[in-house]
Amino acid sequence: MPGARGQDGATRRTIRLTIAYQGTRYAGWQWQPDQQSVQGVLERAVRELTGETVRVHGAGRTDARVHALGQVAHFQTDSTIPGVRFADALNSVLPRDIVICESREAPDHFHARYSATRKQYRYLIDVSSRRLPWLQDLVWHLPGSFDVAAMHAAGQCLIGRHDFSSFESKSQPDEDSVRTVFHFSVEQRTQAGPWTNNSELVAIDIAADGFLYHMVRSIVGTLVKVAHGRWKADDVRRVLHCRDRSQAGPTAPPQGLYLVCVNYDEPAHDTVRPVDQEAAE
Repeated sequence: MPGARGQDGATRRTIRLTIAYQGTRYAGWQWQPDQQSVQGVLERAVRELTGETVRVHGAGRTDARVHALGQVAHFQTDSTIPGVRFADALNSVLPRDIVICESREAPDHFHARYSATRKQYRYLIDVSSRRLPWLQDLVWHLPGSFDVAAMHAAGQCLIGRHDFSSFESKSQPDEDSVRTVFHFSVEQRTQAGPWTNNSELVAIDIAADGFLYHMVRSIVGTLVKVAHGRWKADDVRRVLHCRDRSQAGPTAPPQGLYLVCVNYDEPAHDTVRPVDQEAAE
């Protein structure tokens, strides 16, 4: 599909990126005037590569210290670099904790955030008795006995279309808090190997059409109460329906959260529609 024309008559193209990053050193995805952000580092890399000042739009504004396995972003460029070559080119100038997994040219009307139809997040809790220092920025270390089956069962009440006000740290009082959760699961996994020391990780996966500010982390903090036997599934259902953040559990720390993937209506996006207005997950 031909792109729009730039000021010099060149064809302006939309480049889509799939990005993995470790968020430990960053103040989140979104550009900050006095702090390092993933978006800011990517925009500097594009400028170094092409000489252009661009805005890189992300699918989700992940918060400080939150990671990504499959963040999606896009930017527009007059550069003649083939879309598939941007990944290697950008990786050559990016720091090691940000990696472009894939790049390609996208339709003009593609928008990484507003064209998205589904996002999946994963939260990792290390329940092993001994904390490994190299995992401290990648998981929430919370040793002890976890009733994983009870967590999974309690989380099933979140599936469907609900008002998730009880799990939102409000950023805008008039924001719509209704979201649709498609999938929710909890399972325990043993990470075998010398660097993990057979760590026991609890993985919480949630997929939805959008997420509110701190929504996943608030849900995780609430389900930890279930894992420790202090709450039952009915308590989680009660919290969901009361639409009162003070009734839910605490907000889990950011370092255990990962943006796993973002889905779109493929191969074309004939209708661009906002599916969320989150400020950060």
